[in-house]
Amino acid sequence: MATKKQATTASLTLPSFDVPSHPLRTPMTPEAKNALKDEIKTLLKEQNGVLVAHYYTDGDIQDLAEETGGCVADSLEMARFGTEHPADTLVVAGVKFMGETAKILNNEKRVLMPDLAATCSLDEGCPSDIFSDFCDQYPDHTVVVYANTSAAVKARADWVVTSGIALSIIDHLAKKGEKILWGPDRHLGGYVQRLTGAEMIFWPGSCVVHEEFKAAALELLRAKHPEAAILVHPESPASIVAQADVIGSTTALIKAVQSMPNKEFIVATDMGIFNKMRQLAPDKVLIEAPTAGEGATCHSCANCPWMGMNSLEKIAHSLRTGAGEILVSPELAVKAVLPIRRMLDFAKTLKK
Repeated sequence: MATKKQATTASLTLPSFDVPSHPLRTPMTPEAKNALKDEIKTLLKEQNGVLVAHYYTDGDIQDLAEETGGCVADSLEMARFGTEHPADTLVVAGVKFMGETAKILNNEKRVLMPDLAATCSLDEGCPSDIFSDFCDQYPDHTVVVYANTSAAVKARADWVVTSGIALSIIDHLAKKGEKILWGPDRHLGGYVQRLTGAEMIFWPGSCVVHEEFKAAALELLRAKHPEAAILVHPESPASIVAQADVIGSTTALIKAVQSMPNKEFIVATDMGIFNKMRQLAPDKVLIEAPTAGEGATCHSCANCPWMGMNSLEKIAHSLRTGAGEILVSPELAVKAVLPIRRMLDFAKTLKK
């Protein structure tokens, strides 16, 4: 069992930011949708491009990525795939930090995003200048940042982690006796700290989607579905994590639906993941974890509004015009690539 050490959440006043409304789209006829998908396929082929999509994007985008030889994955696998694929153009359907990471790792490739305004509450809530000043206060700490951050924040870090590898990396650092400055998701950081016993101080950020899951409402939902397994992403609050049967990254939760004998699953993460879960386990019943209940605000309703900015129309427009190109200055990229490479190299050791 991990030895319990100090865990502190910093008291900081963070800048406010607006959470966008979910995009309203005019439904397309099947004929129009197929024509648009055919155009995208042609453009990808002409430009030696590949579509890389996150599990939280729209199901049509995920399906198209796989139909065209692309990738549907979590952020760690998206980074790996973009680096290893020979395409000249990477079309990243996700949020901005994913596009920046792809560009940092593949400076010679063109990286396009359907909508550059598609960002992330964790990224928005962690401005690089304030974060850098925060790090300066703890010069004896190893700086570990979640992948959901800007290139500038990554450039200030010693390590970058995704939810799928955070536990292994922090455990590795803790065993070396290193003290950790963690940012920006305090819930994921708290989960990792409880399991590793690492000495950590947390930046006080959170994900607008996972923050809204309600513990009391989840208890009531489980009472109605006593045979259901509860699957929770560790960006969720501790009161949600405590009720989980499985805690893990998007990839881990998908594997749980495939492998566990339960027929019903209550899923506490972005509902975009249901597309892949239903594809791989069509006989399972998937239930959204509640964001309603006492104190609910439902800015996201278990569906990231920034992820929702991605669409087939915008992908086609980006490929037609070159709009949405991700640019990272060489000076910034050379710093930001180091902690990302450190993570990817560490991940290779786990596969041996």
